[in-house]
Amino acid sequence: MAFAGSLRRGSYNKALVRAAIEVAAENVTIEVFDLEGIPPFNQDNENNPPPKVAEFKEKIRSADALLIATPEYNYSIPGVLKNAIDWASRPYQDNSLANKPVAIMSASTGRFGGARAQYHLRQTFVFVNMYPINKPEVMLSNAAECVAVEGKVTDEKTRILIKQLVEALEAWTNRLNSKPI
Repeated sequence: MAFAGSLRRGSYNKALVRAAIEVAAENVTIEVFDLEGIPPFNQDNENNPPPKVAEFKEKIRSADALLIATPEYNYSIPGVLKNAIDWASRPYQDNSLANKPVAIMSASTGRFGGARAQYHLRQTFVFVNMYPINKPEVMLSNAAECVAVEGKVTDEKTRILIKQLVEALEAWTNRLNSKPI
């Protein structure tokens, strides 16, 4: 399952997710979940989450792995993404993110391509007990120049990296799910 930590219709990070679908191997299915409509986290409701949150958590549970595309806002992840992670990981005994393989990619109009957001997200993964892959790192800088108006990633090097990331996530997921003989 893939999702972008952006609600913007013309989101560069949503373009990364679409590119991942385009370059994925035939045996890999990537289902996209849109974070639009997930309300602000309220601990009073964590044991009885709103329907959109319950759907999100169920989709996470049924997915073999997660692919997250995040923008970088103020040197960190966007509130929309943090909010979704808070809902997905709460209450602690119902953490739908636990033990999930995950890969990160990011796009930014800045020159660091979302690197700082990715590092903050990795810190969060430690606490929610996820298993991120380390390489390749997909950090698309100057995204406005690398994504066409219609939302297609046009930078061939980025498309190759995304393909490698999806392949690495598939291999990592298979490795984590393999049982010793």
